[in-house]
Amino acid sequence: MLKLRLLFVDLATQGPAVSSWPNYGKLQGIRGDKRHCHLQKGKPTYVCCWEVLDKKRKVIEVYYVGTHEKAP
Repeated sequence: MLKLRLLFVDLATQGPAVSSWPNYGKLQGIRGDKRHCHLQKGKPTYVCCWEVLDKKRKVIEVYYVGTHEKAP
């Protein structure tokens, strides 16, 4: 998926805060610094979720890519 590749490029160059992506935000009420954004709107909506492991070194781990309905 092209949008996912573009998101990975943005994450690699800009770090974990990619506010230009649709519905980007930190996930509230969840342990750790976890974030998400929408890759494709509509039905189904596709999302990408990642966790910031080391903010200083910009180390992240993508832990979910898929439909919004099945997101953790």
